[in-house]
Amino acid sequence: MTTPGISALPAALLARTPYAAHLGMQRQGDEFLLPFRESLLGDPIRRALHGGVVAGFMETAAILHLLLNEVAPDRLPKTIDFSIDYLRGAGPRATHASCELVRLGRRVVLVYVRCWQDDPKKPTALARAHFLWEAREPAP
Repeated sequence: MTTPGISALPAALLARTPYAAHLGMQRQGDEFLLPFRESLLGDPIRRALHGGVVAGFMETAAILHLLLNEVAPDRLPKTIDFSIDYLRGAGPRATHASCELVRLGRRVVLVYVRCWQDDPKKPTALARAHFLWEAREPAP
C-alpha cells in the first residue's frame, strides 16, 4: 500500500545518489522521508537513530533537493562542508527533512536543512551545507 503524497525517487536520480537508495529515502511533496528500520538504530537501548544516519540523510536530502530542482543542470554538487546541530534525539520512527536553497553562486551553493520526526516546529537537527558546483564532463 502506498501512502498518498509519497513517491519513490526517480531511478536515474537514485543511480547518482546510491546512499539515498540504501536508506530507502522517499519524496513527500517538497520534503524527504526516511522510513524507520531497525538497522538505522545507533543505540538499541535508548532506541535512537544513529547520528551518522541522521547526518547522511540530511546531506543526501540537500543534494537531492539541488538535483530535483535542476538549479544548474549542467553541474553536479560536491560537498565542501556540512555542519550539523543535533537538537534532540531521533527515536524509532519516520524522519523528515526539508531543504532551503539560501544562495546560488557561480561556483558555490548554500543549502539549509531541517530534520524532524513528529512536529516540524520541533526539529531533531539543523544543518548547513556548502556545495561546489563542478561542470559535468562531456560524455566520451
